[in-house]
Amino acid sequence: MAELFAYTDGACSGNPGPGGWGVLLIAREGSRVVKERELMGGEAETTNNRMELLAAISALESLSRASTITVVTDSAYVKNGVTGWIHGWKKNGWRTAARKPVKNEDLWRRLDEAQARHQVTWEWIKGHAGHPENERADELARTGMAPYKPGKGKR
Repeated sequence: MAELFAYTDGACSGNPGPGGWGVLLIAREGSRVVKERELMGGEAETTNNRMELLAAISALESLSRASTITVVTDSAYVKNGVTGWIHGWKKNGWRTAARKPVKNEDLWRRLDEAQARHQVTWEWIKGHAGHPENERADELARTGMAPYKPGKGKR
């Protein structure tokens, strides 16, 4: 039985500004890669945190059936939010402990719904530290952002 991993990353040129997200999905049997799939996208005006969230959401929403998956992110915001903070936000009607509205509530709700179908293990790794799969996810995020950067649009 293959193990499934999603390496996710988001990127932004300016924050807010044009942004992109990338996902590298890998199925492994032992140390052998059985299958790979790349996903990416972007938006013209967004934030880095929104792109990090969309990468994780896209990874989970792309799976056609309930799966056991490890999502590897370099975003402490995503990892801490989905494994900890979200429980309090839901109890508090999507308000923070300070009773302020949760930022990016729309995406947090989507991520919560997307992960409910699966058995997800969340892992955090340091970004830009030479981790090959994270570097590929970063390249995908930058590629997803490229069409939205100034001078790259339709003429």
